[in-house]
Amino acid sequence: MPKTEKLVGLTEIFRFLRRNKTPIYVVTPTPFSLLGLDQWVGGLEYINYFDIFDGNHRRVTVPTTAQAPDFQSMEDVANYLISHKEFRAKVKSQRPGMAIFVMFDEETERLCEKIDLEVALPSAALRTRLDSKIETTRLGNEAGVASAPNVMGEAETFDELIALAASAGIGSDLVVQTPYGDSGRTTFFINSEADWDKFEAKIVDQHLKVMKRLNHLPGTIEGCATRNGTLVGPVMTDITGFEEITPYKGGWCGNDVSPSILPDGVPEKVREMARLFGDRLYKEGYRGVFCLDFLLDTDTNEVYLGELNPRVSGATPPTHLITSTYGGCPMFLFHILEFLDVDYEVDTDEIQGRWNEYDHWTQLILKQTEDKVELITKAPQSGIWRLNEDDEVEFVRPALNITSIGDEDEAFYMRVYGAGEYCYHGADMGCLLSRGRMQSDERELLDRAKFWNAGIKKQFVSIPLQPDDPVNIPEDISEGKWF
Repeated sequence: MPKTEKLVGLTEIFRFLRRNKTPIYVVTPTPFSLLGLDQWVGGLEYINYFDIFDGNHRRVTVPTTAQAPDFQSMEDVANYLISHKEFRAKVKSQRPGMAIFVMFDEETERLCEKIDLEVALPSAALRTRLDSKIETTRLGNEAGVASAPNVMGEAETFDELIALAASAGIGSDLVVQTPYGDSGRTTFFINSEADWDKFEAKIVDQHLKVMKRLNHLPGTIEGCATRNGTLVGPVMTDITGFEEITPYKGGWCGNDVSPSILPDGVPEKVREMARLFGDRLYKEGYRGVFCLDFLLDTDTNEVYLGELNPRVSGATPPTHLITSTYGGCPMFLFHILEFLDVDYEVDTDEIQGRWNEYDHWTQLILKQTEDKVELITKAPQSGIWRLNEDDEVEFVRPALNITSIGDEDEAFYMRVYGAGEYCYHGADMGCLLSRGRMQSDERELLDRAKFWNAGIKKQFVSIPLQPDDPVNIPEDISEGKWF
């Protein structure tokens, strides 16, 4: 990318990005992760698979999908969109640009190189290496960021697992993780041989991280590793495992963004953990946005490293909302500056201070919990919805941005699957972002969350399939990776 003079202060950064002429394509199934970024960055477009705004967003392009193949992963979706003749024609008609993905692989990189498109993210090879929970633990140790008491090794039997744990003095009530994959699918709680027998096939022949089981509160924070140090976003707690919202035990349902849910002093510990880890990532060659999960030991208030998501993540929408609305400066701008190779000078402490003050918000990820596959004939519109006095949801107005929310009884809903598409067990039916809490301090789902979940899902109408209807349910995507 062309060099520019050093930018001094946020005003110059804002002006530079607003006038940006380098095409920046956010290539994702939906625009939810970075929705609203186009208001800050010129030349930015969303290239999506799902037309969740029904053609009404001028920066969203949805290539014709009549001949789309069956997808097994988000990488497949990225490669399909990048290979699409309509997208390639768009790229060819403009100056060389950049592409941003959630998930991509080496094939994506090759496809981008063919059309003179830079991937504005750390390489697939680096991301894959860092994605390992074993590698994350190693880097955390080097950065001075502690994991929960643990030991690394392998186990072919339950007795070997107990012996491995005993070597580190972490007891027999254990949490066992394999290196790669969503924590909900690669984390196993083992306290007996019966537990071992249940998970043995997924554990044997794997390099394991074996941890002491803690009474804990899980949470998430996003950071951005830059040449000027690591900036970190709001501290969130996870909403997980509620059977009304997700069919997956322990499955991710969203995030609480609340300044009061964590004990005094804990948010500062989490932010410092993320800063130290981000600085270590930068030395490893990683730059830009990352997501770090943490565990709060509720018995001691110690904060431990969970896992690293080296990418745009499910926590990106709330991070973008808080840093832009309360801080007046979206975190992702600094990611873009890194890949535009722009030198700049800002008061990072002042920016960080603005991001540390915010109100209560909740993000819910709504999944189909019924074990059925049907054709959707009617789906709710993306936009602003309201929970009325009768605890029923009703559509209020179209909207293209999360910040269009008014009072706490309103929410921004973004649809994923629409009419003519299939719903299935575990399918993402949409995302909901609202002011206020939907989870109590005791981690119980509040009634308003239950009303929103039931109310939105009630808007869907679907019909059973005919016996000869061909339908493919993508295994990886059904685990909830559309965002």
